[in-house]
Amino acid sequence: MLDIKLIRDNPEAVRDQLALRGNGYDITEIVELDRQQRDLETQRSQLQARSNEIGKAIGQKIKSGSDPKGEEIQNLKAEGNQVKTQLGALEPQEKELKSQLETLLLNLPNLPSDSTPAGKDETENVEIRRWGDQHKPDNEKILPHWDIAEKMGILAVDRAVKVAQSRFVALLGAGAALERALISFMLDRQIAAGYTEVIPPFLINSASLQATGQLPKFAEESFKCDSDDLWLTPTAEVPLTNLYRDEILSSDELPIYHCAYTPCFRREAGSYGKDTRGLIRLHQFNKVELVKVVRPETSQEEHQSLVRDAEAILQALKLPYRVIELCTGDLGFGANKCYDLEVWLPASGTYREISSCSNFGDFQARRGNIRFKEKGKKGTQYAHTLNGSGLAIGRTMAAILENYQLPDNTIRVPEVLQPYLGREVL
Repeated sequence: MLDIKLIRDNPEAVRDQLALRGNGYDITEIVELDRQQRDLETQRSQLQARSNEIGKAIGQKIKSGSDPKGEEIQNLKAEGNQVKTQLGALEPQEKELKSQLETLLLNLPNLPSDSTPAGKDETENVEIRRWGDQHKPDNEKILPHWDIAEKMGILAVDRAVKVAQSRFVALLGAGAALERALISFMLDRQIAAGYTEVIPPFLINSASLQATGQLPKFAEESFKCDSDDLWLTPTAEVPLTNLYRDEILSSDELPIYHCAYTPCFRREAGSYGKDTRGLIRLHQFNKVELVKVVRPETSQEEHQSLVRDAEAILQALKLPYRVIELCTGDLGFGANKCYDLEVWLPASGTYREISSCSNFGDFQARRGNIRFKEKGKKGTQYAHTLNGSGLAIGRTMAAILENYQLPDNTIRVPEVLQPYLGREVL
């Protein structure tokens, strides 16, 4: 959530930064509602001061001998009752204005960082670097990952659809083992890099989704349990960040690094017709997530470190990839800066996103009221939050099935996964 004081004091600067995102975000109504709310606060403050004056005057006059039932006292009491009536009328007006203002602020995205490249959409994202071109396979007859997986008998799509619906899959035998090996390998590597593993709840409440920015804007993309205020987690970013919602941390507790494996559930609204085959775009998928809660002055450095931690997994697996910096028009709702890691899929001859590493600044911390306090200093500050996939498991498996595919339709197991699987070939 953006700081209302920032919008109030610098409306034109905020408009200019939001314009870089496109989509016609308008703060005119926010500025007006904020003005009305402050006017009501001023009125209430003045009325409350007058009410206090009247109460004090009545007490002093009675103490000095005035008749409590006399005209002067009765006039003061009548004025006091009138002031109380006016105060009572202001309360619901203030409550309604506050609700309207909060709704508008919750639907406003984060402001892009000054270092985020300007651009209208994904076509203007900036490639930062590539890694692993020497590892690209030279086999010209590589099958798409879904074809090789079905030939091997490790992927059952039709049967999964029978159990659930389209965009669900079932992994069998070596497929299930490879998925499990990837989860264990990624967690082991991130724990060694300094992250504390968490097994969070997989069902989360609305307040948690609102804090990290999925609600109210992206409600249609999530699965909700009808009988409870609970949703299936779209990403471990949500429960991990919300562990600290409505808390004031000590500065000594920062930085906080967490990693977690969770299944993730998304409707992928608006994406029908895209990637209908294979493991790229599913309603249910596994992911290892990285989340950081840090001090504001370190968040840029922590962001670069987060990207390196995600890259380290791809490098260990020797999967070719590239790093893309998203332009302002392609930023996620809550991010002020974001890097995507895109892995090479040789069957289609293209790179596909496998991790998105975002810096949210204090955007999520304001929504979730995550603050910290410096020793010996008055007041509190909002923390900065960051997150990134380390990595999306299904997409990693897809990349392995294509990049490690052998001419005899078997799969060479990446060296770092061999201890987990106990074999060199699938």
